[in-house]
Amino acid sequence: MSAPGSTALAELGEVKPIAVDNVEGLTALAKDMRPDLTVIGPELPLVLGLADSLRNLGLDVFGPSSEAAKIEGSKVFAKDFMIRHNLPTANYAVFYDPAEAKNYIKDASYPIVLKADGLSAGKGVFVCGNLERAKAALAELSKMESASRIIVEEYLAGEELSFFVITDGRTLLPLPSAQDHKPIFDNDRGPNTGGMGAYAPAPLCTPKLEKIIMETIMRPAVEGLAAEGTPFRGLLYAGLIVSLSGPKLLEFNARFGDPETQALMPLFKGDLAKTLLAAANGTLHEIDLQWHDRYSVCVVMSSKGYPGPYATGEAITGLDEANAMPDAIVFEAGVSKVPRKVVTGGTESWVETPLTNGGRVLGVTGLGDTIGQAIDTAYKAVSAIKFEGAHYRTDIGAKAVNQGPLYDPD
Repeated sequence: MSAPGSTALAELGEVKPIAVDNVEGLTALAKDMRPDLTVIGPELPLVLGLADSLRNLGLDVFGPSSEAAKIEGSKVFAKDFMIRHNLPTANYAVFYDPAEAKNYIKDASYPIVLKADGLSAGKGVFVCGNLERAKAALAELSKMESASRIIVEEYLAGEELSFFVITDGRTLLPLPSAQDHKPIFDNDRGPNTGGMGAYAPAPLCTPKLEKIIMETIMRPAVEGLAAEGTPFRGLLYAGLIVSLSGPKLLEFNARFGDPETQALMPLFKGDLAKTLLAAANGTLHEIDLQWHDRYSVCVVMSSKGYPGPYATGEAITGLDEANAMPDAIVFEAGVSKVPRKVVTGGTESWVETPLTNGGRVLGVTGLGDTIGQAIDTAYKAVSAIKFEGAHYRTDIGAKAVNQGPLYDPD
């Protein structure tokens, strides 16, 4: 069962149309159903305290408390937490007044990064190469409810890396690394989005680098949250920048990332429900995660105009053809389905027609024994899918083809 669900999830089980921010309604549903495990996916209900509310009913929940979820819900909290626990990150300054921030950036050394404090659906971060761009970013931030506080941060050059651990607050199990593609256009141009594609695992993350990330970032973070009285149970996701000087933290997320999850989960070999339940009830030390020794690439297909205003209601074709391709999986995101009458051989019948219903419409994933094979499979499936105004990047995974270690501590 899922809530609020979607037409795609309705094919897997019952859907309850309860909004993600309706903590009272979701709690009442859980109280009535008494599920063995509840997995909270989006960040908003975590920040609003849904996990706390369900745990108060004595239920097992995969997802952190509202206090622990502040590691994502407030970038100011997260940056201060990083400093308190000596986690490597960029220098920063915090401003409550946009006018003070505007004055500060006049003498800044560019490029710089401007961030909204609160949840912004992946769109509250602006990389600014000069003062004029920074002023424009401040103007955008001033319109956002999530920007009651503004962070001006040192720009860190290097390759971005997404790193994940499942944890019950004590045991940490790392997942394969991934690399997201935030900007809307090829070659990382244009405004940031919620993510236009991802690949996993990232060749950038060698076993040596993974060990360093675990020892200097992930474990200290989990131990730090526990020491502050807010143990973290769920998926902790670190957005990192890797350079010749090593890994540094850009941000934390308190849940699975999108579209990294669409690349990661097809590589998982174990029992996912058993794993998440173990994280929820504190028995994660009994779990041995196993993964297919393959590569995965997810390409996001979006509506024309995204991440700005976009149209919906465009008919989508080719989903069945794409899903039938070997090693291809289509994840429906911004999709709705409406009944449509068709006549075949004089016989009338009703079929469901998929329509676009969001900015990011589909995540099209391809698997392969090499990163090149995974790229080819993903784009072959993409080419089978059509809808008016469809947009996607053509370079997802390209940087991984010849990617190797960037940081070698030896």
